[in-house]
Amino acid sequence: MNWQFAYPWVLFFGLAIPVIWIVQLVLFSRRRGMMSSVPSRVAAAGSSVRTLTAWIPSAILSIGIFALIIALARPQEIIGNTTTSRDAIAIELVVDRSGSMEEKANFDGQPMTRLDAVKRVVEQFVIGDGDLLKGREGDLLGLIVFGTFADTLMPLTQSHEALVEALRRVEIPKIEREQSTAIGDALMLAIARLKATEDAMRNEMEDPEFELKSKAVILLTDGENRAGTYSPEQAAGLAKDWGIKVYIIGIRGGTSVNNLFFGGRMQEVNDSKMTAVAQYTGGQYWGVDRIDELDQVYAQIDELERSTIQISESTSYRELYLPFAIFGLVSYVLASLTKTMVYRSVL
Repeated sequence: MNWQFAYPWVLFFGLAIPVIWIVQLVLFSRRRGMMSSVPSRVAAAGSSVRTLTAWIPSAILSIGIFALIIALARPQEIIGNTTTSRDAIAIELVVDRSGSMEEKANFDGQPMTRLDAVKRVVEQFVIGDGDLLKGREGDLLGLIVFGTFADTLMPLTQSHEALVEALRRVEIPKIEREQSTAIGDALMLAIARLKATEDAMRNEMEDPEFELKSKAVILLTDGENRAGTYSPEQAAGLAKDWGIKVYIIGIRGGTSVNNLFFGGRMQEVNDSKMTAVAQYTGGQYWGVDRIDELDQVYAQIDELERSTIQISESTSYRELYLPFAIFGLVSYVLASLTKTMVYRSVL
């Protein structure tokens, strides 16, 4: 336990205790000499128990005084408090689960679907992989998936374990009419969620000036917008108005001999359109041909949407003087009573 004295200089008064003892011994010796005119009689009388223990009241009083001196010096337990704060960042993770995401991929030496490969990388983005991805501890993260329809699987939360569990349960819709690609609707839903969360936090804090440091949407898709009510361009316009950046990752379907990314039918990602949508909001677009590139892209976004942690250190103290003060007062009373009732005739 770390501790200190608030007023250590008070302890120097403790040096007076030995001086008091010396003075008392001198005075006691003189009194004994004056009370006995015949030293031989004193010697003959011997020493009684009370005479031999006459020092006890003074000892108790000395201990009590020393305890009071310690109390006045104010012993304290040092309790160090380190408060870490960071500006809030809110990110909506938007994952394509259209029918084309069922195409086979080779990820980390294992065959799996595109969706399963993406789920693994997004999970590492959330909790970290010990290498490129640091994890998003402290950030508000939400999860939206889309095919023909966009659905919120996890509202913005700091409970990332729950989000990861929801992500792991994502599957391709079994009904074919739900397997199309509604990029615009997914972006609209993500943007609306971010704005609603910021408004709710502003009202809760009763601070009309409150704003999230950053609001972003990270959307991953392997196709073009072919369903839904809204276009990606409409969503981009609203995102810009509300200060929300959109990052888009497009999975291309190239099947070259040297660079096989996904098997099966070719996928159509409109690179130019997605680039325009992302850049209009202040975000960025990445088109990838290899699954190995996914973690690198998410790592770049991880760095772009990273807040500066502010650490403030403060130190608090727990006062420890009370037991010493009580002990000192009790000792003083005990010494006075003992001196008056037991050793009065001796002293």
